[in-house]
Amino acid sequence: MANKLALQVRRRARLRFQLRLKSGGRPRLSVFRSGRHIYAQIIDDKAGRTLAAASTLEKVQRDSLRTGADKDAATVIGKLLAERAIAAGVTAVVFDRGPYLYHGRVKALADGAREGGLSF
Repeated sequence: MANKLALQVRRRARLRFQLRLKSGGRPRLSVFRSGRHIYAQIIDDKAGRTLAAASTLEKVQRDSLRTGADKDAATVIGKLLAERAIAAGVTAVVFDRGPYLYHGRVKALADGAREGGLSF
C-alpha cells in the first residue's frame, strides 16, 4: 500500500495535468495549506513565474489575524490575493486546489478570491 505522501503527490499530478488541458492559457491559482498557515499564488505556467502571492506569514496578516489556520484567515488571504492579481493585470484564473478537497479553508480562500474580483 502506498503511503500518504505518495498518494498526495499522485493526486496533485493528476489534477495539474487536467488543469493544463483545460486552462485555456489562463494563469493558475495554486493553494497550499499547512497546519498553521495557508499560502496562495497565481502562477503563469507558460512563463514559469509567479504573478501574485499572499500568505498568512506576512507581517501585516500575522498581526491582524488570530491564527493562520482558520477559515477567516483563508478568506482574508483570498481577497488580498485577488487585489494583487488585479493590480498585476490578471482577472481570470484556473483554481488549483492541489491534493486538498474543495472544503473548509480551501473553499474559503476560493470564495474570498471571488469576492475580491477574480473569476474562475
